[in-house]
Amino acid sequence: MFRAAQLLRETKRAVAPRTSSSPAGLIVSGFSTASNFQRLAGKVAVITGAASGIGRATAAEFVKNGAKVIIADIQDDLGRSVASELGPDAAYTRCDVADEAQVAAAVDLAVGRHGRLDIFYSNAGIGGRYPQDDAVSVDLDNFDGLMAVNARPALAAVKHAARAMAPRRSGCILCTASGAGVVPIPALAMYSVSKATVIAIVRAMAEPLARHGLRVNAISPGPTRTPMLLREIPLMAEQSPGLSGELKRMVEDDGAAGDAAAVLEPEDIARAALYLASDEARFVNGHNVVVDAGYSVHKGAEAR
Repeated sequence: MFRAAQLLRETKRAVAPRTSSSPAGLIVSGFSTASNFQRLAGKVAVITGAASGIGRATAAEFVKNGAKVIIADIQDDLGRSVASELGPDAAYTRCDVADEAQVAAAVDLAVGRHGRLDIFYSNAGIGGRYPQDDAVSVDLDNFDGLMAVNARPALAAVKHAARAMAPRRSGCILCTASGAGVVPIPALAMYSVSKATVIAIVRAMAEPLARHGLRVNAISPGPTRTPMLLREIPLMAEQSPGLSGELKRMVEDDGAAGDAAAVLEPEDIARAALYLASDEARFVNGHNVVVDAGYSVHKGAEAR
């Protein structure tokens, strides 16, 4: 009993929080107070689909936090414009994620230019053609196209990012999945399958990547006010009887924060990506971080 009490006192002394009297306040009660705007200082990132939407917002967030970013997209004029807007820490390269060689080239560009790669964010995606909710006339060509752009590039990102990161035993891979991959949307049936596959890839690759000291995580946004969503909703409404009035209302209205039917802004997803890419998440691996104001939980509860 006496020995146990002695060990407890020794343990408390060993883990007692450190304090600092330095003006910078770098360590206070054991926690760093370094500027949150440098959470990625010195890191190098490649972000696909970064000329617009979530990718663009994430590129801006990463640069603001000290990272050097390669914007990889197929929208050449827009991509170059975004890179110019973000300044000398951003550069644009053309990258069709359906072509594995171009994904590999984006990785090689980052390493060649900056000597390392710390973050690869596989974000580019498409919605596919409509309708997708007629089970007796599924368009398998459309399905193949969705898998080629939405799902397969996640595995290509793992392969080629790991090739660059493994020698340093440090790196983070992120993949944009979707709330539709968690709770399928009938009007987006094939898209839902492609995004569920992204989540499966992340979970399957987490342990093999951990052997090399690397991490991989998915982010599943709820409805987010991106150019793609705003473009696709009217098309779905015209061609897919399975599109619910609720989903249309979510896009048309500005749901309040905390509302389970809220529409998010790209910056909401970018901040989740910032956390997962930072050293603060160094023990977060193999997870699907759902950012949807609780919508998927709400719908799941309704189904029961």
